[in-house]
Amino acid sequence: MNERVVRIGGASGSWGDSPMAIPQLLTAEVDYLIADYLAEITMSLLARAKLKDPEGGYPPDFIRDLGNNLDEIAARGIKFVTNAGAVNPQGCAEALAKVAADKGHALNIAVVEGDDMLAHAELLRPEGGGTLPKLLTANAYLGALPIRAALAAGADIVITGRAADSALALGILMHEFGWTEDQYDLLAAGSLVGHVLECGPQATGGIHTDWQDVPGWENIGYPIAECATDGSFVLTKPPATGGLINRGVVSEQILYEVGDPAAYILPDVVADFTNVSVEELGNNRVRVAGARGGAPTPDYKVSATWLDGHRAVATFSIVGPDAALKADRTAEALIARGEALFAKNGFAGFSSTHAEALGAEAAYPPAQQRRGTREVVLRLVVAHPDRRALELWSKEIGSVGISFAPGTTGIMGGRPRPTPVIRLLTCYVAKASLPAPRLILDGGDPIEVPVPAGEALQTATREPIAGADFPKGERISVPLGRIAYARSGDKGNSSNIALIARRAEYLPVIRREVTPQRMLDHFEGLVEGPVERFDAPGLLAVNFLLRNALGGGGIASPRIDPQGKAFGQMSLEMMVEVPRVLLGREEKA
Repeated sequence: MNERVVRIGGASGSWGDSPMAIPQLLTAEVDYLIADYLAEITMSLLARAKLKDPEGGYPPDFIRDLGNNLDEIAARGIKFVTNAGAVNPQGCAEALAKVAADKGHALNIAVVEGDDMLAHAELLRPEGGGTLPKLLTANAYLGALPIRAALAAGADIVITGRAADSALALGILMHEFGWTEDQYDLLAAGSLVGHVLECGPQATGGIHTDWQDVPGWENIGYPIAECATDGSFVLTKPPATGGLINRGVVSEQILYEVGDPAAYILPDVVADFTNVSVEELGNNRVRVAGARGGAPTPDYKVSATWLDGHRAVATFSIVGPDAALKADRTAEALIARGEALFAKNGFAGFSSTHAEALGAEAAYPPAQQRRGTREVVLRLVVAHPDRRALELWSKEIGSVGISFAPGTTGIMGGRPRPTPVIRLLTCYVAKASLPAPRLILDGGDPIEVPVPAGEALQTATREPIAGADFPKGERISVPLGRIAYARSGDKGNSSNIALIARRAEYLPVIRREVTPQRMLDHFEGLVEGPVERFDAPGLLAVNFLLRNALGGGGIASPRIDPQGKAFGQMSLEMMVEVPRVLLGREEKA
């Protein structure tokens, strides 16, 4: 008798993901669909939307996309779990219920509440200490137990507010397979399912290191996890879709933004992905197994946002000889003109300024190599506590094409409009100090869902990695990308870079050549450090955490790459010494 399999499709990686996702996944056999809509900045944007409209506060895309496919979903009995509730889960559920009723469907819709921490701000402990600013939003990352309870109560659709992305899949698997909250290895395995699915087609070849080998970008397949009771799963995608699923692609996604892969802290479990294996089965199918877990910590992680003044971003196209130098001079003049204008009108000076000549390797300080380019885009970012000051400056910069650098062809996008600067703050709050999360099924009375109090984080036992005997003979210098895949992303003001060896023989070379100091030196001018390195031998990988790397913290950074998305590609330019005999073999896994 065949082992039971639960098939989960990942239908959204963020607010604004493609409306093609759900209908594409419905061409395959799926039991559940999950959809992640919430980045940290999304919560603050939707909180502002709710202030303008009390019935808003959730992504309208969810209602549209699910509504357009509701007939087939209902007919096939497919269940849907999502965090699209954002800052108004009940309002989201009511809007969906109206769409369902209009289509003649009587669906059981469950709402999970309890993530909003603004009412408990006095309990929050900012990471690194300090006092709390006036917060716009503060939301705890809830876990899988309320989702499991909702499905057990008969919910067809589960809508949460802020929940850990991975919890969407874990709640399903706990319900389907009867996993308990103390089966930590299984909880880690189920969390890995959600972690791989949470970014949609990034798990099926989107932004893969070997992008040129990925076919069919225009119809890239969304991921499907075929999950077994032992926690292993096979990742695949709908038939007749583009994309690529192989060891490199999936390993990149497994290590995406996890920090220490031996201690990935989630609400329900502390997951250990260091010995996870990825086995290619052919035909765009890989089997993933080997996650381990330990008891969850006593705290919820809380992502908070606060308003730190306003920002304006002006962009100008400049063409001709010395374009980068002209951009520098233009930026200096516009900043000086603004300061003089503010002084005349009773405003303080800019709180910060940042200029980049895009096209002249602005992302590579101080190792820029193309300052002689003949066309650049000047990107000038200025900040001020008072929106009115930036509005005054924005009206003034129209003079650039008349009195500043020759070859300035225009202001791209017109004069900039000041926008709020939203900064992130990571906090923690003891689970035991809060009311339990609440489950509301079809508008009924709230039902509390108790969660374990958790345990103090145990330091992971790390087996020492033995040194390798390298083949004798000549070594040659090659770009790191010749022997490794890479994937990067942000964790607050830190960047996470995963390096995955293309072959097992290359892993010792990567460990020897790419030290934390070498990584810090490679990103001189961008990363302040320190840099930590973690091993993930099961994945033939090392994971780097580069602290103080993003110019102040993710979404609030003025840089063109505020989340370190390009850091992985930039790291692959590093030159490393490799025994020539190893390079005589096939290099791609």
